[in-house]
Amino acid sequence: MSNDEGYAGWSFDTRAVAVGRPTGAGAPLNTPPVFASSFREGGNDYARFGTPTCDAFEAALGALEGGVAVGFATGMAACAAVLEDLPSGARVVAAANIYHGARTLMRDMEERGRLVLDTVDATDLTAARASLAGAAMLWLESPSNPLLQVLDLEALCRLGKEAGVPVVVDSTFATPVLQNPLAHGAAAVVHSATKYIGGHSDLMMGAVVVPDEEAAEPVRRRRTFHGAMPGAMEAFLALRGLRTLPLRIKAAQQNAMVIAGRLAEHPAVTSVFYPGLPGDPGHELASRQMRGFGAMLSFCVESEDRADEVLARTRLIVMATSLGGVESTAERRNRWNEGAPTGLIRLSVGIEAVEDIWRDLGTALGQPRGLGDRSAPE
Repeated sequence: MSNDEGYAGWSFDTRAVAVGRPTGAGAPLNTPPVFASSFREGGNDYARFGTPTCDAFEAALGALEGGVAVGFATGMAACAAVLEDLPSGARVVAAANIYHGARTLMRDMEERGRLVLDTVDATDLTAARASLAGAAMLWLESPSNPLLQVLDLEALCRLGKEAGVPVVVDSTFATPVLQNPLAHGAAAVVHSATKYIGGHSDLMMGAVVVPDEEAAEPVRRRRTFHGAMPGAMEAFLALRGLRTLPLRIKAAQQNAMVIAGRLAEHPAVTSVFYPGLPGDPGHELASRQMRGFGAMLSFCVESEDRADEVLARTRLIVMATSLGGVESTAERRNRWNEGAPTGLIRLSVGIEAVEDIWRDLGTALGQPRGLGDRSAPE
């Protein structure tokens, strides 16, 4: 069944639950993990080309993004597949504020002569337009990791179209629940399904979503040649996570809004990065471009040592490098040489009771009297 067949009139939440399910009398209600490396002739005859479990995940994710999805063993494998399809020596323009893993991959490819990397402040549309002359790709991330910078995807994709430059958007933080970059004109969307899509911190997987089957063919070819097919259990877990993605995002996002507002008032916090705050530089754009502000935020304290102290004192919030699970996690981002602002802590807000999250965080920060006894909003 194609991504659109039978689902055109269904809402986003319904598609998240229903697309990719087996059909027919006697079929299992949910797509199981198919543990097989070889199959009878007539379909994908070898697991490196595709599996029934991954096919179901791709159908569901594609339906949510409005395109054709291709699953990968990791998010980095998904990024690599997009970049490796460029001709040798191609010039890639990347937004200045992107995930450090993607930036490191691009620098590694540049050192090996595979591409030429330039960066641009993608919030400056004049600079972005000038950077596209002679470029082969524009790589964006919105909201960005770790500063939650929001980019004008419609305007940047329009500039890319005018210059004949395909635009790739890493939409891991937003997920398809909050935005669909293909609808703004992006050539491809990249996800680390390890994060929100899987949602339970128990798998590694990635995905690339493109507008149609023609665009998907070279992406699948890279996956096959590079051996980046996800395993059956990973695809099963990612699909199971996808079923509850809208609910988890909504719950975590509601918590994040409360936590961001309280952090903005806390005397130990020097700055907060969250597009849901009215004073955030990306607030107005996110309000127009996204269907919510997400559950990721970052905030700064006075020093790197102070950030380490805060993280060491949390009990509910787990100090960990990943994000997007049901549990709240946090880390000091300069430990990865991000060049992030001093004392920056990135917080992935989970779905725990918001007052428990705040009590833990407030205690770690040094809770001033009067900030802790608040009820969560409806």
